[in-house]
Amino acid sequence: MNKAVLIEDSVLLFVYFTGVVGFIFWVSSLQSFKGLFRFLPPLVWAYFLPMIGTTFSITPADSTLYGFLRKVLLPFLLVLLLLSTDIKAIWRLGPLAIATMLFGSVGVVVGAVISFSIFKGFLPAESWKGIAALSGSWIGGSANMAAIAESVKASPDLYAPLIVVDTVVGYAWLGILLALVGQQDRIDLKMRAKTAILHSIAQHLAAEDGKMRRPLTVKDFTAIVAVGFVVSTLAMKLGGVLPEVSNVISTFTWGILILTFLGIVLSFTRLRQLEFAGAGSIGYGCLYILLASIGAQADLRAVINTPQYILLGVVWMGIHAVLLFVGAWILRSPMFLVATGSMANIGGTSSGPVVAAAYQPSLAPVGLLLAVLGGVIGTPLGILVAWICSKLA
Repeated sequence: MNKAVLIEDSVLLFVYFTGVVGFIFWVSSLQSFKGLFRFLPPLVWAYFLPMIGTTFSITPADSTLYGFLRKVLLPFLLVLLLLSTDIKAIWRLGPLAIATMLFGSVGVVVGAVISFSIFKGFLPAESWKGIAALSGSWIGGSANMAAIAESVKASPDLYAPLIVVDTVVGYAWLGILLALVGQQDRIDLKMRAKTAILHSIAQHLAAEDGKMRRPLTVKDFTAIVAVGFVVSTLAMKLGGVLPEVSNVISTFTWGILILTFLGIVLSFTRLRQLEFAGAGSIGYGCLYILLASIGAQADLRAVINTPQYILLGVVWMGIHAVLLFVGAWILRSPMFLVATGSMANIGGTSSGPVVAAAYQPSLAPVGLLLAVLGGVIGTPLGILVAWICSKLA
């Protein structure tokens, strides 16, 4: 552990992280800060406030709590998020919406490989592990980043600079997409976009709004917790008996892949009704606590002199944008789906709905549904990036 830190005890450290996350969401609910949190959502603060805490010796960069949260809390929350996935709803959004989003995913994979090839001579020996982790974050969200980082055994020193890239470059791109809101009609005209798709999506979402949530009961809560821990533990135990493949697919990776499969299967059963009692919300709450612990493992002083990471991120994002617009031109996708599909990849569930609402206020759930799709495919594609970059390294 770090020397002379204010909070070392694991229990107090956990309380600190939950307190930070709770404070962030409380402040984000205040009207005075709505504008600030529109451009810097809670995800950013959940990363950076613990980082600042470690930089100023409030929290340690290493603790037994961090390993516990990765191995226990991460699989648990992934089960809840996958269980809450409405795969049928995602499919009913139509091939155009899904294909546009997948072009963005391909852009992230290709951008990772090309940018790593350009900058690998300026990066640490095992930097491919950090690249793989960031690719997971940029295809659906930070849960994938945590899963892949653990899968390839990336040390905090390797992916801590990539967390800075995630926020600096990722949210700069968010700002660009928001700046193009006023130009969407002109862009759609030039792209000869199929804007009629927006009306069909709106009709579908109006029908989905008929599903009402129910208050969380003790029965529902215990069921949610039981399903999350039983399925995640079973998956990780099964993964533990499978052989490792090279230095990319570890037993943990097998466990995550099995967990993903089981979570998707369960989303087609009656257990998905737990989502209407708050299973997804509990999963996301756990995710933010996990993200706070990840941020605490990074010391900002260690990345001040690493501008190559920011340049790598800019090249990477540029490749993503180019392939995304090429795909949109081929598919004749509306700018709404281009921007929403991109941010569903890059920002996940925290930013996808924000961009969707900025372009089409009534279609904000599209951003969430596409981000959920990214969460499903992000881990396998991130593992693919890990395998390719490990060969290039």
